[in-house]
Amino acid sequence: MKRLLFATALLTSFLSQAQTAEEIKAEMAPKKDSIAAIQGRVDALQSQLDALPGWKVGAFGTIGGSLSNFNNWFAQGLPNNSSGTIGFTVNAFANQQEEKFFWRNAVNINLSWVKLDDKDDPTDDDGFREATDVFNISSLYGRKLSDKFAVSGLGEYRTTILSNFNDPGYLDLGVGGTWTPVTDLVVVIHPLNYNFVFSNEDTIFNSSLGAKIVADYTKKLGAVSFKTNLSMFQSYESGDLSNWTWTNSFAYTLWKVIGVGFDFGLRNNKQETLNYIVNNAPTPDPTATFDTIDNELQTYWTFGLSYSF
Repeated sequence: MKRLLFATALLTSFLSQAQTAEEIKAEMAPKKDSIAAIQGRVDALQSQLDALPGWKVGAFGTIGGSLSNFNNWFAQGLPNNSSGTIGFTVNAFANQQEEKFFWRNAVNINLSWVKLDDKDDPTDDDGFREATDVFNISSLYGRKLSDKFAVSGLGEYRTTILSNFNDPGYLDLGVGGTWTPVTDLVVVIHPLNYNFVFSNEDTIFNSSLGAKIVADYTKKLGAVSFKTNLSMFQSYESGDLSNWTWTNSFAYTLWKVIGVGFDFGLRNNKQETLNYIVNNAPTPDPTATFDTIDNELQTYWTFGLSYSF
């Protein structure tokens, strides 16, 4: 009888708790709907604010890094070593939006360093070496023909800054049209664009006339900031002189201006590939040409703490 009473009491307690949990969930449901509705109204007001004339400035990026040290860790090939990686990205903008024109300026920087010091090898390099080196700055001016279309001029400069500054460097100058279907999306199509290429290796790198296409989407939704940018140049002279770069940045704010972020980029540039094979590869091939090489896809990614302001 005692066991039966105990089992009955235990079952009753369980059902009571389950019922209570269901009641709590039922009370939470309308509150969640209310929060979503409030956030929707806030986002709508933010969109109206973003559309107002005047200057808008901001920046966000990612900081990543790690350090490690091993002594007598014989399970690995280098039992005594110290290693580390340090990197950061910056995505900054200053945009002016007026009734009859707009002026959009942006800069993207992605730098990182890496080191691996084998303590048993006194001849190895024990310092940090550059690993990722990306610098891009652009300025787009448009005179509006309507709310969504404008005639525009674009200047964009790309290079590395840790090493081989402006070797190569790329400067695009062109005119054409810009389409802005929504506030945060900009699509640039410039059929008249000259791609200036600066390099000491003038037998591989060449400037040419072509078409420039840029698509940029930058958005902040609550705690999430993200930016994606595709920049393409199609040479009228030769496909070997064409190139494109696609960069993406995501940041999620956890506390005030600090959060977690992720950046990745893709790039295709046959001139850079040929220059690496001819001059910088571990086993250089001075006889290589555009026709004999495979145009490898270039990639990078960074993960770490993020910041925004």
